[in-house]
Amino acid sequence: MDSAGTIKTKIHAVAWKGNSPPPKILVMRFQALGDTIITLPYLQSLKRQYPQVELHFLTREEVSAIPRSVVLFSKVITIGGGRNAKIQFLLALLKIPWLLMQRYDAILDLQNHKISRIIRHLLSVKTFSEFEVDLKTTLSAGERNRQAIEALWSWKIDLDTKFVIRNTTNIDDLMKQNGLKPNHDLVVLNPAGSFPSRNWPVENYIAFANLWITKINPDTQFVLLLLPTLKEKGDYIAKALGEACINLTGKTNQVEAFGVLQKCSFVLSEDGGLMHMAWVQGVPTLALFSSTRNEWSRPLGEKSSSLDSSDMECGPCVFLVCKYGDNRCLTRYKPDFVVEKVMSLMNYRSLQKISPVQ
Repeated sequence: MDSAGTIKTKIHAVAWKGNSPPPKILVMRFQALGDTIITLPYLQSLKRQYPQVELHFLTREEVSAIPRSVVLFSKVITIGGGRNAKIQFLLALLKIPWLLMQRYDAILDLQNHKISRIIRHLLSVKTFSEFEVDLKTTLSAGERNRQAIEALWSWKIDLDTKFVIRNTTNIDDLMKQNGLKPNHDLVVLNPAGSFPSRNWPVENYIAFANLWITKINPDTQFVLLLLPTLKEKGDYIAKALGEACINLTGKTNQVEAFGVLQKCSFVLSEDGGLMHMAWVQGVPTLALFSSTRNEWSRPLGEKSSSLDSSDMECGPCVFLVCKYGDNRCLTRYKPDFVVEKVMSLMNYRSLQKISPVQ
């Protein structure tokens, strides 16, 4: 922690010594979709301030669609192999000759694992920055990225959430085909936690939506951007909400979902990639954490917040299934309480008084 009270992460870096920033930088991030997305607003801050800097992004093929779609990187280089580290490593080695030809001036290793470190050493780039992996830190992933980028040179990096996306002309048509009404507010409901312990009851999302319509804005539609595997959930919510729901479950790819989120005024989401896709674009987001630690992956920004289990004796347990069988760290939050939380976060005035939380 520095003199201003900011928590500092441990950084390994050899800073660029020039009076102007390094002209060509290789950025590396190989993790899951949400972890990859979190790097983007900080890299965009760099690029917007110094448009002459050429950024190349090295990542996994599975999470490359959004980095390719945003107007940010000169090149996005991908590695296949899924989550198989051995195949990833072999395919990464095949990229080394091409990467050597690029003659990078600096490397930002925002992954810092064995493969990324080997790539950095093989490229023999003397200027680099990487944050130390610390499982005990309470620092958010976004803040670790920001500090690592700032360590490379004397620039000031902020959270820049205004992305330009290529080729989004079909998004409006897609939403109209699925029931979009003119002059309606759009709110995303995302009951998409990866494990049973991360799930808020589907009935609570429906109750939340009905409270929103009654208490906040009757001219609201609720958007579902769930994966095909969650079709049953999507259909259940869509049937309950009727014309107030735009059910895009299984109908969008990563880039289209990213574009739809730009049109929305709020997102209520369990821990997952879509939650990160929202807040990195400045969309107000309330994240529902349960068994997972919210310090690392909580949404950032003035209008984003989270509810979590850090105040409970059993949480955050990191279990895939609640040991009590009732997901009590989430089910204790009733829909009316969550609506009040959103209203406070967004400075909304209620159309009607909300009854106290039971």
